[in-house]
Amino acid sequence: MSKGRSSAVQKESVSEDQPEPRYAAPDIAFGELENTIGFNLRLAQQASFQAFARRVGSSDLRPGFYATLALIHENPGISQTALSQANGRDKSTLTPVLDDLERRGLVVRERLATNRRSYSLTLTTEGVKAWKTLRTHARAHDKALDELIEPSHKEEFLRSLRKIIAYLA
Repeated sequence: MSKGRSSAVQKESVSEDQPEPRYAAPDIAFGELENTIGFNLRLAQQASFQAFARRVGSSDLRPGFYATLALIHENPGISQTALSQANGRDKSTLTPVLDDLERRGLVVRERLATNRRSYSLTLTTEGVKAWKTLRTHARAHDKALDELIEPSHKEEFLRSLRKIIAYLA
């Protein structure tokens, strides 16, 4: 069993026109994990989230708000249940995010007349401003990811990710 990932393997996966990787696997044995899709997806998601957080900086807006604000913006009046499903978060993790967004004056929750146990969600004027700010950061972040994936591979990569989501969700 080999220890960690060799630097030769890391450099092979990065073309000359791309930046040097920030992450170097620790010198430990990964065993089967090294070549598993799930483990590498988790590491990639974590790295992407951390890079997005660095881009956003120390503003009062958290990168984790972006998808929630974007989905509410695109679907005014969306229910918490539908948002939870679209966002890939269960209600127990989404509710505190919505509580925080509501406290900050970015989201309005209103009970649905047709179902008093459900809420509809809309962005406030400040919520739209926050979404636009985070969208600017997200677009720049996504552009950097596009450069890493390379335009010729992006559609295939997205198809693979969507296939994973569709079959495992």
